[in-house]
Amino acid sequence: MEFSLSHTVFISLPPSPPLSLPIIGHLYLFKKPLHQSLAKISHKYGPILLLQFGSRPVLVVSSHSAAEECFTKNDVVFANRPRLLAGKHLGYGYTTLAWSPYGDNWRNLRRIATVEILAPNRVQMFAGVRQDETRHLVRRLLNGDGESEDGYRVVEMKSAFFETTVNVMMMMIGGKRYYGDVSGDSEERLRFKEIVAEIAGLSGATNIGDFVPILRWIGMDKIEHTLRKLLVKRDNFMQDLIEEHRNIKSEKQRNSTLIDVLLSLQENDPQSYNDQIIRGMVQVMLTAGTATSASTMEWAMSLLLNNPDALIKAQAEIDRQIGDTRLVDDSDLPHLPYLQAVIKETLRLCPGSPMLVPHESSASCTVGGYRVPSRTMLLVNMWAIQRDPKMWEDPMKFKPERFIDLEGNREGSFAMMPFGYGRRGCPGESMALRVVGLVLASLIQCFEWVRLDREMVDMAEASGLAMSKAQPLAARYRPRAIELLQHI
Repeated sequence: MEFSLSHTVFISLPPSPPLSLPIIGHLYLFKKPLHQSLAKISHKYGPILLLQFGSRPVLVVSSHSAAEECFTKNDVVFANRPRLLAGKHLGYGYTTLAWSPYGDNWRNLRRIATVEILAPNRVQMFAGVRQDETRHLVRRLLNGDGESEDGYRVVEMKSAFFETTVNVMMMMIGGKRYYGDVSGDSEERLRFKEIVAEIAGLSGATNIGDFVPILRWIGMDKIEHTLRKLLVKRDNFMQDLIEEHRNIKSEKQRNSTLIDVLLSLQENDPQSYNDQIIRGMVQVMLTAGTATSASTMEWAMSLLLNNPDALIKAQAEIDRQIGDTRLVDDSDLPHLPYLQAVIKETLRLCPGSPMLVPHESSASCTVGGYRVPSRTMLLVNMWAIQRDPKMWEDPMKFKPERFIDLEGNREGSFAMMPFGYGRRGCPGESMALRVVGLVLASLIQCFEWVRLDREMVDMAEASGLAMSKAQPLAARYRPRAIELLQHI
């Protein structure tokens, strides 16, 4: 509804479900997983909704056209992050790349991330790390226990993928491997694994105190205390790692990791590269670059096992392009279009962050003809957009071919953006796709894979904010009779 009075135009707010309860607002409507619950509400009331999450107004967007408007015309307006407790504690008072408001500090951090850490030449510099850690995973599977009469073994893939991605990231960051074939669990490894486990436990949790502050005031919300303790553990560990690298004397060693690169830059610009900024960069890379990549691999293998024809096609493409005398490497990935299509289709159906990381409006704006007040949290439901039947033919089916045929032109559009878009889009997209592509290609090249039994792989989702499987994937595998396995 729109009308004019005294030359002022009044624009209506987006629609909302009619009943908003005192204190909790619309929170009573939600069930887990949140993205599915919000998709159902949007289907009833429309793709642009204004909800009340306790004390916070929240704009929920579930169409590609509304998302496009948010990240083009209103990109600067929505370039802030909401001030949530995780950002207060783990984000050093909203000063890290993930949590900083749009401004000079964020620009400096974004420059460091895109120029010094995730630039193409830096990503390429660590190609050997990705290759080595992938080979460690292949060797682990080759040496696995419990071979059956038909030569198959069983592996639980969730932990295998997660440990591999963490090893890749920590080898890049600090030059150390914390999982797998390491000589025992030292105190350092135990400290690290404890921190990683605590971060994983918090990553999918919803902090109700962010939306109903009274619960924090009366002591019912315990997560803030947990965040404070985790910050101390994480900071002590990361600072010890920084000091270890600061004391390295060998010139060769001093330039071999991302911590070394940042410490070298610190010598010339101590303000822009102080220790807190280095710790913040390291923790953002570790949290953003591991769980989502591991989850994507697990979903991809689950989809391939449920669609064996696609697995056969991916394996045939690798055999045709690379042969059986060497292991696939980074440089091969652009020449494997079907494998890339499998990854894209996995990200379409099962995005690691089904609700994009929240944004917040810094001023009043309009979206879809509706007025959006300042300081409104923005949630973009990519899970719903990437399954929209108006944009995708047979949206619930796993069809990698859609990214090879004409429909693949939607890739890179606002109908398909699992890494976000605009100023706050994920700068680590290229790195993540290389890790996921190399690990999947290597496992498909080296092993035959089948489901654990005749039943289809369970595709149910866990209840957290991240899109992870409710039941960790277990699969049967056996080595293929190819020459390259003798040299791994």
